[in-house]
Amino acid sequence: MILSPFEWTIAKRYMLPGKGERFIAMVAGISLIAVMLGVAALVIVMSVMNGFRAELFDKIVGLNGHAIIQAYGGRLDDWQGVLKDVRGTPGVVRASPLIEQPLLASFNGRVEAILVRGNTGEDIGRLKDKIQAGNLAELRTGDDNVAIGSQLAQNLGAQVGDVITVINPQGRATPFGTVPRQIAYRIAAIFEIGVYDYDNAFVVMPIPNAQTLLLTGDSIGMIEITTNDPDRVGQILAPLQRKLAGRAIVTDWKTINASLFEALAVERVAMFVVLSIIVLVAVFNILSSLIMLVRAKTRDIAILRTMGATRSSLLKVFVTTGFCIGALGTGAGVILGFIFLYFRQPIVHAVEIVTGQNLWDPSIRFLTELPARSDPVEITVICVMALLLSFLATLYPAFRAASTDPVQVLRYE
Repeated sequence: MILSPFEWTIAKRYMLPGKGERFIAMVAGISLIAVMLGVAALVIVMSVMNGFRAELFDKIVGLNGHAIIQAYGGRLDDWQGVLKDVRGTPGVVRASPLIEQPLLASFNGRVEAILVRGNTGEDIGRLKDKIQAGNLAELRTGDDNVAIGSQLAQNLGAQVGDVITVINPQGRATPFGTVPRQIAYRIAAIFEIGVYDYDNAFVVMPIPNAQTLLLTGDSIGMIEITTNDPDRVGQILAPLQRKLAGRAIVTDWKTINASLFEALAVERVAMFVVLSIIVLVAVFNILSSLIMLVRAKTRDIAILRTMGATRSSLLKVFVTTGFCIGALGTGAGVILGFIFLYFRQPIVHAVEIVTGQNLWDPSIRFLTELPARSDPVEITVICVMALLLSFLATLYPAFRAASTDPVQVLRYE
């Protein structure tokens, strides 16, 4: 829709009503602000939801891989041969043995449930960027050193250098019954992954140390697998699943975390629909302001018609007037949304100080900080939706203005 200089001049004049039309200007301003807030809310919420999913995926999958192979009964005795088959599977980029076992840890009278995790030296090294205190290099086979999560350290009241006792209820059998196995370990490092459940439970040690603690001999609990495409992990590992049928089960990240990621997907769609209604309400404000403008300018419209203005020209004028309000509101909303996202963490802290409430409890939200990741495609969809609704809202008032009969209007003037 190309506007002539005449049409653009009239449209600009109507976007800035005169002194006697301040009420119309106020309604138009409210419409712009409403569109801005609606678009900003959509940008903020969708970016936070995307960030939440992406951060959870990166942290959970980054630590646990894309899939695990677990033997029936919890012990994989012939794991070296299975590991060789896994590494030879097309699409698999990394595979490593892993031991995970829920146990108990005590320190100075405090007892906490823990998850002992036996890793290879390479996998332990991946925690290097997560270390808050201590030195990962001290986790060596044969040394009774471990690395623990930051929240677990806080719960136990332990620091680097302290000695904790790990309790294995499945101890050795004696004439007096089974005696729980208790081994003292020195805390060599404290890490923070950023996922509360992990930081609250993980105790990491080399695999041979975990085998000694759990009395499992040379067997392991599972094999951790990373593929070149996490979305196709099921197809990549399908041949391996058939080969291991009856001996072990292959479980991918989609199955392990199905309820969590499905809940996030449902919540994401629901939030988009609900917040889109805010934009729709804002667009109705544009509709009402244009209707008032048309009624206020009925005489002007009739005069323009008598001076030669065509119906299409008037249609363009009022469509442009309303659309510009929506476009300005959309642009301002995107800018406001990105400003909020940039300063999101200070804003959360400020609101917590003012209200005295903990808005982001890691024990509930899984992550320690409010995440955000903007999707350009999604931002584009939000902008297009807001602009399209703004355009549709202008059509009825514009057609009303274009259908004005100058004879009827000016007859009694």
